Amino acid sequence: MRIALNAVSKRPALDTVTLTYGTGEAVLARAETEQRPTVLGLLASGRMKPGSGTVTVDGVADASAIRRAIALVDAPDVSDPAPNVTVAGVVAEELMFAGRPSGVHAVKRTLASLGAAKHARDAIGQVPPTVRIRLLVELALLRDGVQGVVLTAPDRHGGDPNAWWRIALEVASRGFAVLVIAGDASAAAIAASSLVERLEAPWEDAEPDDDPTRDDSDTPILTERSLFDLPDVITRPVPVIENDTHTETSDE
Repeated sequence: MRIALNAVSKRPALDTVTLTYGTGEAVLARAETEQRPTVLGLLASGRMKPGSGTVTVDGVADASAIRRAIALVDAPDVSDPAPNVTVAGVVAEELMFAGRPSGVHAVKRTLASLGAAKHARDAIGQVPPTVRIRLLVELALLRDGVQGVVLTAPDRHGGDPNAWWRIALEVASRGFAVLVIAGDASAAAIAASSLVERLEAPWEDAEPDDDPTRDDSDTPILTERSLFDLPDVITRPVPVIENDTHTETSDE
């Protein structure tokens, strides 16, 4: 599955955007300001009609098919849970939306499978960012027919952007399409981390030095200017691994 936003805009909130995301990919799209991430998320998940441009799935303009296949996760004022609802309450509601048993035993098993049992009575607005994001993404994937997620503005919760980016990569490796919409600072942090990983790769994988006589030891990995040179979209194809485990939620 591949979803393409072709010269899409929704003015005045969103200027022209072109991007694609698909099965086995984690894609990070940069979007600043209060409204832009949510508007882009609504467009990318087939839940808003663009003012210009087209949104297609496998080359076909079919908003209904995109809505069925893509879950819009944690979009501010649209799909984010109320901050004072308990984690257990969020899980029960999401299991109900997914057409699965949502009783006490099912909720407990789901939380345990996601490593969040200790947060059952905590308000969702108070849990660590990675716990919240993992929980909401995994619960969205339980819905029938969902093949991917659009995660909106996870950076607003704080924490290390690389932590939720690793979640995006792991979910993509299971054969889902993942689009994350976040701000410039998060994109810069993720780009810097990716660059460090490349620099630490085995020497045989390194590209030849174009000037062996130049001393690059004090060259900064990511300069201040690099923030403005970042691409609008960072795409990471991920090798899809077989994973037939799924959260069990049946009541006893």
